[in-house]
Amino acid sequence: MGGIMAGSAGADHGSGADLPLRFPYGRPEFLGLSPDEVECSADHIARPILILSKDTRRLPWTTGYAEVINAGKSTHNEDQASCEVLFVKKKAGGTNSTPNKNSSAKRRSSLPNGEGLQLKDNSDIDGINLYYWSLFDGHAGSGAAVVASKLLQHHILDQLQEIVDILRNTAVLPPTCLGEEPDNPATNSRTLTRAASLRGGVGAPGSPSTPPTRFFTEKKIPHECLVIGAIESAFKEMDLQIERERTVYNISGGCTALVVVYLLGKLYVANAGDSRAIIIRNGEVIPMSSEFTPETERQRLQYLAYMQPHLLGNEFTHLEFPRRVQRKEVGKRMLYRDFNMTGWAYKTIEEDDLKFPLIYGEGKKARVMATIGVTRGLGDHDLKVHDSNIYIKPFLSSSPEVRVYDLLQYEHGPDDVLILATDGLWDVLLNEEVAEAVTNFLPNCDPDDPHRYTLAAQDLVMRARGVLKDRGWRISNDRLGSGDDISVYVIPLIHGNKQS
Repeated sequence: MGGIMAGSAGADHGSGADLPLRFPYGRPEFLGLSPDEVECSADHIARPILILSKDTRRLPWTTGYAEVINAGKSTHNEDQASCEVLFVKKKAGGTNSTPNKNSSAKRRSSLPNGEGLQLKDNSDIDGINLYYWSLFDGHAGSGAAVVASKLLQHHILDQLQEIVDILRNTAVLPPTCLGEEPDNPATNSRTLTRAASLRGGVGAPGSPSTPPTRFFTEKKIPHECLVIGAIESAFKEMDLQIERERTVYNISGGCTALVVVYLLGKLYVANAGDSRAIIIRNGEVIPMSSEFTPETERQRLQYLAYMQPHLLGNEFTHLEFPRRVQRKEVGKRMLYRDFNMTGWAYKTIEEDDLKFPLIYGEGKKARVMATIGVTRGLGDHDLKVHDSNIYIKPFLSSSPEVRVYDLLQYEHGPDDVLILATDGLWDVLLNEEVAEAVTNFLPNCDPDDPHRYTLAAQDLVMRARGVLKDRGWRISNDRLGSGDDISVYVIPLIHGNKQS
């Protein structure tokens, strides 16, 4: 629903059609489907709901998952999902992390004859468990979504391996520069006033007692900000890999990405696109993501176009008007807004204002350059405005918004869950409707039933898809059901407390 406008630019994505696929199309590996089952799942008329029915242990924390294909919108189900339990350990031979004062190496060196080497000698246990869930909503093909579902978790792992020793050492803040001894916030008293640092502190200039010059107080960066930075860097690296490999493989289209990482008692929810995550705790809705669309990112897009007008190809204007400007209105004053405005004002219409707006349309129909309805995600490197050489990628960001939820701050019951879903669900159901459905459904299930969250996910997909009637797919109150691909995770939070 938020992807490429029909008939506008899809053909531009087919430029690599003669190249081999990076990965073959399929449904999520954890579903364990046979080729015949994959083929049956692609029935756009029946739209069967797929669930994890064979073995709930394929997903951690008895996570529930369900999906359904679109109603003929695209040949394949362009949603993809992956879920893994990974182990983050320092790269072999890595020297980029700073060991803490209580590291095993230093403890061993203080013992006679190497006694106690077995305490931490096995590097395989010097690491952190990581739980990973992801959803990718493809557009103009499933290629980018399939690639991201296979590889993004490994980019996250690579980034975290760089800092695993720092993350494990929670007693001290991360060092500003790798190789330095990290400061202990409880004992650090080195902060100098600007005047003192300019004088060189105490002692004669150049004397051994002269502290290092520090003109400003040094920022103290908490550990969770390193994890956020690692996830953000991983998204960027994934996007760059797709860009590099599109000349060798057929990686069609682009995709939004919604990722959850559980690490050291916290959930990190990273979103680039218009999928959505919410936590339902005691029946209350806690939003865990924002949608990135042409409307929500209007000011960023307009500012980029203002700073680099050549990106508009002399065909678009970065200004926004309530409607298309007509030639007869040149010289008249019309409402408009620029990148530095949240309100509206009047301006005199000029010839340049007759160009097509950079952002046009409202709601789900809003598009960047009349082409794409999402502004963050992965891929889309070859995407052009229809019948032109204007690339749209410069306006599309791979950077996710990352929100953090500390599981240790709350006691969670068996009905407290994190919901992840692609826009096929949220197009037709409000947050409150999803929360009401879940809070009504789960109490009717046995708390010890490992399938309860799978059944809850299935129920949500059913509510959004609806049933096929004479006038199409219909949901409650005879509203139009979702014709898009729908994918849903239901992740119980109580298991996070058990892991901590």
